[in-house]
Amino acid sequence: MTTTVRLGTCAWVEKGLIADWYPPHTTTAEARLRYYAEHFDTVEVDSSYYAIPAERTTHNWAERTPPGFVFHIKAFGLMTGHAVRPEQLPVDLRPLVDKVTSRGHVVPSDALRDRVFARFARSLEPLRQAGKLGGVLFQLPPSALPGRESWQRIDHAQAALPHTELLIEFRQRDWLSSDLREETLDSLRERNLTYVAVDAPHVSSNNVIETVVAATTQTGYVRFHGRNAATWNHHGDGASSRFDHLYSDTELAEWVEPLRKLAQTTSRLYAVFNTNADTQGPDNAGRLRQLLHDAQVPVSAASGPAQGELFQI
Repeated sequence: MTTTVRLGTCAWVEKGLIADWYPPHTTTAEARLRYYAEHFDTVEVDSSYYAIPAERTTHNWAERTPPGFVFHIKAFGLMTGHAVRPEQLPVDLRPLVDKVTSRGHVVPSDALRDRVFARFARSLEPLRQAGKLGGVLFQLPPSALPGRESWQRIDHAQAALPHTELLIEFRQRDWLSSDLREETLDSLRERNLTYVAVDAPHVSSNNVIETVVAATTQTGYVRFHGRNAATWNHHGDGASSRFDHLYSDTELAEWVEPLRKLAQTTSRLYAVFNTNADTQGPDNAGRLRQLLHDAQVPVSAASGPAQGELFQI
C-alpha cells in the first residue's frame, strides 16, 4: 500500500488569503476555516507559537472541520527555547515570571516551564478527543546546537507531552551535516520522534538545514519554506518577507519522486507550505497536488463536499 500525500498550509488566516483567496461571503473565522477544509484536509497551526490557544478555540476548530481533518500544532515558543515576552503567556501564568532579560524576554523557571507545558497539553485535548490531532511541531531555534543540552530539551518535551507525536524540526545546519546526519536521524528513531524535512533557500547560512529526505517514524512530514534567499536573513519585515516565494512548477516537480518514496515507507505523510505572502500557500499546495496526481502519486483532494475523495490512480 502506498500512503496518500496530504497537503496543506501553515495557517489559514493570513491577510493575503483574506483579501484574495477566500470568497467575499467568508467574513467570519468559522466560515474561513470551513472553506479552507473544503480545499485541504490538513493544516499546521503556527499561531500557537506566539500564544497558547484556549481550549474553547481548539474545540471550535474541531467542530468546524469534517471527519478526518488533521491539525498539527506548533509548540509555543517558550517550550522550544525561543524568546517570549510575559504578555505572550496566559494571564494567570504571568505572575510566575520572576526574571526577564534586558530585552524584556522571559527567563523561565522550571516551575513556569512545567506549567506552560501542562497548559499547552490541555489546549490540545479537544482536538485529540475529536480524533483530529496530528503532531506537535517542535521547531528548535537556530541557537540549539547538536549536543546533550538540546537533546535534554527534546526529551523533556516528550515526557511532558505523553501520547503526543512530536515533529522535530532543526534550524541549525550542523544537525544534518555529513558527519552528524545519521547520528541525528538514528537518535530520533530511538526516541520514536518524527523528523521534519524542509525545503528552504539554497544558502550556506547556519540557520538553514540541508534538504534531507527521510522518515524516522511512520509519519513523513515536509515543510516548504520557499526559496527566497534574498530575504531569508533580512530582519524587520517579518515572516511575510522571509517566506515570500511562489514556487515554479519545476521547483515543485523536484518533490514528486521524494514524496513518492516517502509514501512507500510511511503510513502517514504530510506536506505543508509555510509560504504565507498573498495566496502563495494554497497556490503552491494546489499545484503540487496536481503534479503528484499527474505522476500517479496518491494525493488527497479537497475534504469538503466530497469528503475522503482521493486523487488516486
